[in-house]
Amino acid sequence: MALDPTLMASEQVKALASQIKNAQDPEIDLMAQWLDDWEQPLMDMSVDHSMTMEGMLSIDELGAIGQMNGEEFDQAWIGAMIAHHKGAIEMADTVKAEGESALVQELADAIIQAQKSEIDTLELLIK
Repeated sequence: MALDPTLMASEQVKALASQIKNAQDPEIDLMAQWLDDWEQPLMDMSVDHSMTMEGMLSIDELGAIGQMNGEEFDQAWIGAMIAHHKGAIEMADTVKAEGESALVQELADAIIQAQKSEIDTLELLIK
């Protein structure tokens, strides 16, 4: 969303959104490959998943943020991303506690480290 020019995100938010996307795309690709290798289905992203992960926005919440622009958008996006990242850390912590695959454990460690770092950066942008 932050990269959509019609929402007029600040240059700082757009740069951070690009950084987050570039970091997460390979993680997503890797996890999708694992699901394929393990003959497991991919999540249907057209369905509202706000109840499956802490910090996951509902379709209505995403729509509301998509109606904002400029500074209002920036602050709403930052708050949503902090919550989303905290949810990702919680999920990765669960994987660390319950997971069996060493590869998945390694990815969980990397996700925790990256998400914590990004939260620190996001918090610097809160006004």
